[in-house]
Amino acid sequence: MSGIWKDRPFSLVLSGGGALGIAHLGVLHDLECKDLEPAEIIGTSMGGIIGACLAIGMKETQIHERLKSFASVTKWIKFSLSGNSIVDSARIEKIFDAIFGERMMADVSIPLKIIATDLETGDKRVFAADDKVLIKDAVLATMAIPGIFEEKVMGEHVYGDGFLCENLGLRESSLQEIVAVDVVGRNSFINTLPDNFFKTFNVIEMLERSIRLLMHNQTKNILEQVDKNILLLEPDTSAFKTSHFHKVEEIRALGLGLL
Repeated sequence: MSGIWKDRPFSLVLSGGGALGIAHLGVLHDLECKDLEPAEIIGTSMGGIIGACLAIGMKETQIHERLKSFASVTKWIKFSLSGNSIVDSARIEKIFDAIFGERMMADVSIPLKIIATDLETGDKRVFAADDKVLIKDAVLATMAIPGIFEEKVMGEHVYGDGFLCENLGLRESSLQEIVAVDVVGRNSFINTLPDNFFKTFNVIEMLERSIRLLMHNQTKNILEQVDKNILLLEPDTSAFKTSHFHKVEEIRALGLGLL
């Protein structure tokens, strides 16, 4: 790969997937080792968070250290007793404020696009350099899973997680060459259905499997529509759940050696 991509600018597209998105770090590590830097970054949900960190000039080791703080969910999750979500975003906002400060979408080293969904219309919203939007606000929008994380109100619009419209933002690439990392791709499923003793566990696992299938099929359809040179990397995340933020090292390792 290094011989091809060193000669051509490429977009780095990072998917959503909750804690599974930590696997993006392994790919970033390998890109740095090969002295490869994307010409633009496109991210959804967790891919948007990691992509934004990379875009402002953070190295993989720095992003890695930041994500370790998510290993203890009590440090960033505060349950909400009102509104439309389970989690109050106050603690998460403080973390993103410490990382991005008052940087706007244009205040980056590498051009950045972050995908969110307008929860009132269902339309895709792509935050980019032309928008007078703070990076931290765009990140809060792209990760706002409806019902789980607090929706992000920006002006007259209400935004939620980008996975609802485009979990792998291939259509937003302005370049012909794309390196895309999909943590909920074909390697994110096991061949058997849940068979736990307790029905509750089966229901939860079936719900997560269903959401992964929806995102995977969404991406398959988009791949058929995009006429570009795509290097698609799909880490084997099948043994992990989207809530496994405490398994940073194990999930990061899944992205190593894919290039």
